[in-house]
Amino acid sequence: MDQPVHVLTYDVGTTGCKTCIYRIDKTLTKVGSDIAEYPLHITDDGGAEQRVEDWWDGLGRSSRNVLARTGLDPSQIRGVSFCCQMQGSILVDKKGTALRNPMIYLDGRAVQQIEKGLHRGLLRINNMNAFTLLNTLRITGGIAASPKDPLWKYHWVKDNEPEIFSRTHKWLDVKDYLILRSTGEIAMTRDSAHITFIYDTRKGREGWHPGLCRKFGVNMDHLPRVVDATHVVGGLTGQAARDLGLSPGTPVFAGGGDVTLTTIGSGCLNPNDTHIYVGTSGWVVSNVDKRYVDITNYMAAILGAIPGRYNFVAEQETSGACLQWVRDHLAMDAIGVYMDGSTHDTPTEALGALYSLLNQAVEETPPGAGDLLFTPWLHGNRAPREDAHARGMFFNIGMNTGKRRMIRAVLEGVAFHKRWMLEAMEKRIPRQRTLRFVGGGAKSPVWCQIMADVTGRCIETIENPQDAGAAGAAVVCAVGLGHMPSFESAKPLIKVENTYGPRSEFKPMYDRNFKTFKTLYANNKKLFRQLNQQAMVKN
Repeated sequence: MDQPVHVLTYDVGTTGCKTCIYRIDKTLTKVGSDIAEYPLHITDDGGAEQRVEDWWDGLGRSSRNVLARTGLDPSQIRGVSFCCQMQGSILVDKKGTALRNPMIYLDGRAVQQIEKGLHRGLLRINNMNAFTLLNTLRITGGIAASPKDPLWKYHWVKDNEPEIFSRTHKWLDVKDYLILRSTGEIAMTRDSAHITFIYDTRKGREGWHPGLCRKFGVNMDHLPRVVDATHVVGGLTGQAARDLGLSPGTPVFAGGGDVTLTTIGSGCLNPNDTHIYVGTSGWVVSNVDKRYVDITNYMAAILGAIPGRYNFVAEQETSGACLQWVRDHLAMDAIGVYMDGSTHDTPTEALGALYSLLNQAVEETPPGAGDLLFTPWLHGNRAPREDAHARGMFFNIGMNTGKRRMIRAVLEGVAFHKRWMLEAMEKRIPRQRTLRFVGGGAKSPVWCQIMADVTGRCIETIENPQDAGAAGAAVVCAVGLGHMPSFESAKPLIKVENTYGPRSEFKPMYDRNFKTFKTLYANNKKLFRQLNQQAMVKN
């Protein structure tokens, strides 16, 4: 390996941008990081949007801060890569200007569009047109089965904002827009292309599929070129370099989505290695070597950042967001008092201390939370039951139920849902006795133990689990720069820090409560729809 180099990675999520600098030599070492938060805009009709200027401002603030903290000169940064939230929809004009606020992965407004494009026909499977379903599965290995998928967001704008749609030059995901903003060049990585489900993933036939584009009414002129994660899309433009505090011409690698790069950064680099992620959203992902699809449980394998590999994905809309909900609502009064009298230097430090207090409260509450159950579907659900109408609830509240039990029930509810997705996934892949747990949720030892107890698996965490996506982006840079021979060579550099084993004494209780948890969805599906469908079809 050559002399050590430094790379800068952006992990652009739902609530903020995390910017990290890594040193690449015989180890992969994070030398500094910074977080810039930005708002999420939820609309009454099921929409979820963000502003591109909020993203861009966050990138600039955080990159300048991390450079200042590390004392590195911008010229020492040898490469830049992005790890971003996926399934967004950004329409840009010929100048590269975003024509409207991005509709992010949480946006579920396109109910009428999916109904028209997929749910009609005499012969249907899982309420999907059978011919369309089978043909799309054959070509892509999956299908846009949710109104939150990018394909239907594209059509929502076409149907509801025709003047904006008429000026569309290209249709991009979040990462691809930010790369365009950085380099002036338009490209999309294979993972983002795949989740449009108009991209042919069959070996030797990879590319946008004209027949599917005609079938789903997509203008092929709107589709960007597709590149590998390690491809250098371009160098930072002068304007972008000034905005970000970096050097003009710094290579910008294509990078990848959060799912695919977190797979790498978690160290799940061998076939069937599986990780659980708890950030704002959540998922279970297995690194596999062929296409898998499970239409019953709304799971599919998408092209990964590693050539020849797929990521078999089960998604959860709100995961760590449930703990944020606890922070902002269940504990609001206590937190307000705490924040007013806080002696911490920064809001970030104060919030970190608050989360420590919440985790301490959970640790002091007996497992099972007094048989109180929580369903973590605060903004609908994806897998294993696609339902934009589903919502969260506490079940089995009694006279002795207090906030501590409710907080613990929230963490257990997220773990129950991860078990539900995991068991569905393992109908296709071998059962994994050991799982990696990454994301901000993995910083909590009590949540790690809950995850082990509820799933019945050995849970491993890594150093800085909240930075797994950014670490994956750093590996992309390392491979792209030739400082690592392959993605697999990074596995020894991503070491296990802590291990949590399941405690057998709690297994009967958690098995019983898990069975009830799954029944809660089946018993309330119609009621969720009755309460929530009207708001989602207003437009």
